[in-house]
This record gives sequence, structure tokens and C-alpha cells, in this order.
Amino acid sequence: MSKIDPELKKKLLKETQTPFKGLRRILWIAFSGSAFLGLLIMLSKSASGSDLQVNNLFIQLVACILFPTLLFLDRNKD
Repeated sequence: MSKIDPELKKKLLKETQTPFKGLRRILWIAFSGSAFLGLLIMLSKSASGSDLQVNNLFIQLVACILFPTLLFLDRNKD
């Protein structure tokens, strides 16, 4: 018989199924913030009259969609 607390055992089994989940969530939050800040800076430069490259805008928009989506998909499902 195992002398490990059942709650601790459940927590450890969950961690083995999804390792580094906390680190991944922190990275998704940091990347999302960076993408939105980059988009805000890009749009403010565009509003001031600077030329805006469509490729860079597309990259920022994709990042603003991708990273929050990854954060959403990495949530707890229980």
C-alpha cells in the first residue's frame, strides 16, 4: 500500500500528464502582451503618418490571435 496522500498523488499524476503547464501559461501571457503592445505601437505610428508595411501588420495581427488562442487552449478542462 502506498503511504502517499491521495490528493498529492492525484496532483502528481496530473503534473506528469501536463508538465510545465505553469511555465507555458506565463509564456503565453508574456507573448500575448508583447504582441498587443507591438500592434498598439505599430498603429500609433501609422496614425502619426508613418508608412505601414502590410507584412508587419499581418504578423502582428496573427500573433495577437495566436498567443491568446494558445493560452485559451492550455486552460484547465475540469
